[in-house]
Amino acid sequence: MTEERTHFGYRDVAEGEKSSLVQGVFSSVATKYDVMNDVMSGGVHRLWKSAMIDWLAPRPGWQTLDVAGGTGDIAFRILDRARKRGGDAHVTVLDLTEGMLRAGMERAESRAMAERLAWINGDAMALPFEDNSFDAYTIAFGIRNVTRIEDALAEAYRVLRPGGRFLCLEFSQVTVAGMDRLYDAYSFNVIPRMGKMIAGDRDSYQYLVESIRRFPAQDRFAGMIRDVGFGQVKYRNMTAGVAALHSGWKL
Repeated sequence: MTEERTHFGYRDVAEGEKSSLVQGVFSSVATKYDVMNDVMSGGVHRLWKSAMIDWLAPRPGWQTLDVAGGTGDIAFRILDRARKRGGDAHVTVLDLTEGMLRAGMERAESRAMAERLAWINGDAMALPFEDNSFDAYTIAFGIRNVTRIEDALAEAYRVLRPGGRFLCLEFSQVTVAGMDRLYDAYSFNVIPRMGKMIAGDRDSYQYLVESIRRFPAQDRFAGMIRDVGFGQVKYRNMTAGVAALHSGWKL
C-alpha cells in the first residue's frame, strides 16, 4: 500500500517522515528560538502573544494545555495573567521536541514557576490525556508543523471540557495588497540569512518560511476548526494578516 504524502515546506515527503524532520528543525534551533523570534519580527511577536492572552483571559484555577509550547513563552504569560486576576493556574506544556522542552524548563526554573507547570514530550495528533481534561487549549506558531492538522484539531476538541476554549496563533495570509510582496521578499531573502547568522542554521529557517506559505488561509482554517465540532469560531488578523488568532469553543 502506498504511504500517504504530505509537505515539509516545499518538499513532498511521506507522512511518516514529517515528524522526525520537524523534530530535526526544532532540535537545531531550540537554544536560539526565542532570540530569533525577536529578531525576525522586530519584537512584534510579543504584541501578538499579548493579544492572544488578552483574548483568552485565563482565570485562576484553570487547567490549560499549551501545545507546541516548548520554550514556555505562552505558558508563562498564562500563569502571569491568572496571578494578576487573583490566583494560580496550571499549564501543561506539550512539545514534540525534547530540546525545546529543556529550554522551557530552564526558563521556568529561573522564574520560580516550575510547580505550576508540567512538561510533556508528545504529539499533537495523539495527545496522552483523557477526554474532557482541560479548560483551555492553546497553540502558537505550531499547528502548521503538524503532519495532519485535522487530527490535531480533533484531539484539541477531545481533551477540552465542555465550555472549553481553543485558541491558536499562527502565521497567515497577508490581506493588504502590495504588502504581501514585501513580506515575501523579506521572508525568503532575509530570514534564512538571519537563521544562519544567529542560529547557525539557514535550512531550518528556510523550511519555516516555506511552511508558512503552505498553511491554509484564514477562512479555510476557520472551516477546519468548525469541521471537528467547535462552535463560535472566529479569527482576528494581526498586522494585516501576517498572523491570525483563531478561536473556538467546545459547546
